[in-house]
Amino acid sequence: MFYSFIRVVARIIVAIINGNAHYENKEVLPDGPYVLVGPHRTWWDPIYFALAASPRKVGFMAKRELFQNPILRWILTHANAFGVDRAHPGPSVIKTPVKMMKNQGLSIIIFPSGSRYSSQLKGGAILIAKLGKVPIVPAVYQGPVKFSHLFLRKRVTVRFGDPITVPAGKLTDSVTQALSDQMQASFDAIDKAIDPTFKYVPDQKKYLEEKEHGKV
Repeated sequence: MFYSFIRVVARIIVAIINGNAHYENKEVLPDGPYVLVGPHRTWWDPIYFALAASPRKVGFMAKRELFQNPILRWILTHANAFGVDRAHPGPSVIKTPVKMMKNQGLSIIIFPSGSRYSSQLKGGAILIAKLGKVPIVPAVYQGPVKFSHLFLRKRVTVRFGDPITVPAGKLTDSVTQALSDQMQASFDAIDKAIDPTFKYVPDQKKYLEEKEHGKV
């Protein structure tokens, strides 16, 4: 109930701030739960991904620090978010989203790079999809990467790619690498389909801060 309410609120706020969002290729989305993956480019791209995936409800990972504030923790928890210690992730990083898909019918948003300043894909999303027996759906956000630029009403596009099936059998390193390569190829193809000239340029200051703390 709260998730539906907060999604309406988010849609209104996004419309007021920017009002130029476009969600493309939604017809490829599966009928059931899936793991939605994409390159992490802004702190607000999870909001756009969640709105793009509507009417399906989604759950998502958020850094543990956000849950320290009791009010924000209540909002995040009721919006289907769960905290993750990025420096020392535990088994719950895998178990929690799998349970959310199986027990609540949610899809899960995961950024395989884990950071807005890294392009290296990790295998967590693949393992979660494997255990949850759901497909992986690649998606890309293209739009302003500075919050102030949203107010300029520049176009925001979220486009989905064809679902990726995790094969049956053991999830070996070679299989994981092949699926990671497939995800990256999908991201590149989606970017090109939206705008062949687009190039994501991360904030260099933030990148160096992340690198210093071992998050890149």
